[in-house]
Amino acid sequence: MDVAISTLLSPIILFFALGMAAALLRSQMSVPEAVAKGMAIYLMMAIGLKGGVEMSKNPLTTEVILVLVAGIVLSFLIPAIAFMLLRLTTRLNRIDAAATAAHYGSISIVTFVAATEAVRLSGLDSGGHLVAVAALMETPAIITALVLAARGQARRETPIAGSEQGELVREVFLNASIVVLVGALIIGWVAGEEGTATVEPFFVDLFQGVLCLFLLDMGLSAGRGLRQGWRQLSVMTVGFGLYMPLISAAIAAAIAALIGMPAGDAALLITLTASASYIAVPAAMRLALPEAKPSIYLTLSLGVTFPFNVTIGIPIYIYLALLITGQA
Repeated sequence: MDVAISTLLSPIILFFALGMAAALLRSQMSVPEAVAKGMAIYLMMAIGLKGGVEMSKNPLTTEVILVLVAGIVLSFLIPAIAFMLLRLTTRLNRIDAAATAAHYGSISIVTFVAATEAVRLSGLDSGGHLVAVAALMETPAIITALVLAARGQARRETPIAGSEQGELVREVFLNASIVVLVGALIIGWVAGEEGTATVEPFFVDLFQGVLCLFLLDMGLSAGRGLRQGWRQLSVMTVGFGLYMPLISAAIAAAIAALIGMPAGDAALLITLTASASYIAVPAAMRLALPEAKPSIYLTLSLGVTFPFNVTIGIPIYIYLALLITGQA
């Protein structure tokens, strides 16, 4: 309960709530797109550098390798489960269900950043290798979704042209979030704590303030998406956006317990698995499955699951991590 209250009353969550409320009330408040993109790059650089520095302090152990493999397995597995549940409980067609499922197998880097801060405020330590896990979990979900969408179709009515296939590959493997996150991780790993000391005031001292401003903008985006796209979502589809993160979290918690992860690392793995993408995957789906409806998958991931995770979900995931490690 203390973890939940401290997280819900933290400035980053309150600024997100402010932005979402402003959008739902049709306020004219806005953050310039260029500023929002700049803040996103800053946050990914900061979290990547921190993760690289932490990894430079410790060797690549069997435990770290197991966590990396677990992240990849989860990213392949979760979309298949999400797809099955969507087909059983909603009226979404195969294409819309597959595109939506991809979002729930991939990750939200903003949710991960918010969880990293919540874990720190909870007094738990986490390893830098979780940043690498986040990067590895972006792509497998997209592959799973494309396989699911193709099954049952003898031939696509609108096959992807060669140039579009190349664009899809670039979008999946070289999207901005992956390039910045992995690049900063490598830089932090190579430079180490001593090498990054000169940029610490910029990437550490200003981090929480920039995160508050960024989540204000994310709240505005989530509120607008929910306001404009809710008519496309049935009650069961909205329900999926709320219960699917909990199912994903339970699966990740079981794997974290099996590996024997410490509480801080377990909380971040659980959060990554429970989060839903709204940046990399939508871009890939626009190319690979253009007939899928963004009004469904984007509204669900950004307008329903993202607010749930950053307000209620993260405290649950931290408590779950404490529970499986015997610290609750």
